[in-house]
Amino acid sequence: MESNNIIKFTFSGHESFACKTLWLKKGYDYIKGKKDFNSPEAVVHLGVGKNMVSSIRFWYKAFGLSKDAETNRIADYIFNSEDGKDPFVEDLGTLWLLHFLLIHTKEASLYNLFFTEFHKERHEFDRSQIASFVKRKMIEAGKDNLFNENTIKKDIGVLLQNYCLPRNPQSNEDFSTLLMDLDLLRQMDKKDNVNSRERYFFNVEGKRQVVPEIFLFAILMAKEEEDNSIPYDMLQELGLIFGMDNLEVIEMSKSLADKYCDSLSYSDVAGIRQLQFIKQMKPKQVLDMYYE
Repeated sequence: MESNNIIKFTFSGHESFACKTLWLKKGYDYIKGKKDFNSPEAVVHLGVGKNMVSSIRFWYKAFGLSKDAETNRIADYIFNSEDGKDPFVEDLGTLWLLHFLLIHTKEASLYNLFFTEFHKERHEFDRSQIASFVKRKMIEAGKDNLFNENTIKKDIGVLLQNYCLPRNPQSNEDFSTLLMDLDLLRQMDKKDNVNSRERYFFNVEGKRQVVPEIFLFAILMAKEEEDNSIPYDMLQELGLIFGMDNLEVIEMSKSLADKYCDSLSYSDVAGIRQLQFIKQMKPKQVLDMYYE
């Protein structure tokens, strides 16, 4: 969960495009059709410009949907045209699932850094504060020679496009970003009084409701397979990803233990809170319980 686990820092690749709603489905079908993103025909088959082709390929990988240029099991599970659970991403749970995968996969480093460690430090922020934070983390990791301010600025701009509602939309296209409906980030009404910078905040209270099974899926993906006890600090880390405060994390843990009492229990003894797996659960099993 910690950003220190990010062995490499990966930025750019999105061609300054946020991920559009149907791009992951487009990417899935394209790869399933054994087609090559580097082919001159890609712009025709995908129906977008050359830079957007590169962006679709980038986002498909960033969301953890491919392995060695092939679709993986989670991609098949969601996007398969015949038996995929939500090929056109119409379900709120799928949005939360994809949001988690984007952060958990760490192919786009900024998202993991931003929603875990940066979120720990700040509730409100401007773009320059994100950039300074990333630079500090890269210095701490001995990777400061790789820091490029312009590249990071572009990444930050795209991250905000992915999650924030546009303030001055020009067309419906401005609302076609995949993760915007989660309402996880918002732009503040007032700019910074000192330097007139646009400020933003984590929309902890107003975001869309977190789907319990997707939070449980996240727990299973984040824990070691042999770990049956999930300490509260790990639950808090996951809560940061989903924009949850401490009370919401506790209530979610209790709710999961009540709903799946044959497999889970929640305890709070002498101030030590933890979620305990009584019976083994698998990530796919949990997704099946949600979608079926």
